Amino acid sequence: MLFVASMSPVTVTDTVIVDRWHALLAVHARVNGSLERALKPHELGVSEYEVLERLAGEDFRKQRRMQELGEALHLSQSALSRVVGRLEKEGLAERGMCPHDRRGIYVCITPAGRKRYEQARPDHRTALAGALEHEH
Repeated sequence: MLFVASMSPVTVTDTVIVDRWHALLAVHARVNGSLERALKPHELGVSEYEVLERLAGEDFRKQRRMQELGEALHLSQSALSRVVGRLEKEGLAERGMCPHDRRGIYVCITPAGRKRYEQARPDHRTALAGALEHEH
């Protein structure tokens, strides 16, 4: 058993869990970096691409409530708002009020957003496959 300053003992299980966590962080950093490089020529970041993908995907309706989108992407309300704001500025997405719930805000992909997504998708998939290939 290891002891760290005035803390409780560190067990082998603690070490294994922390090692697994660090390995997961390393995989995430490698995959995210690979995706960032692949998406840069398309003038998209990973978060912007993920929003467009969710809006363009078959399992999503034409428009999505911001709250649902944030939950699906694991983004806070403020982080999602910033991402969607950047997409709006580029003409790739639009926000509006939900007609049946005036408190809700929806977001939808524009034709330009769908085009940018479709242009970036092959590079995204190639980078994703390459980065994840090392995991098996």
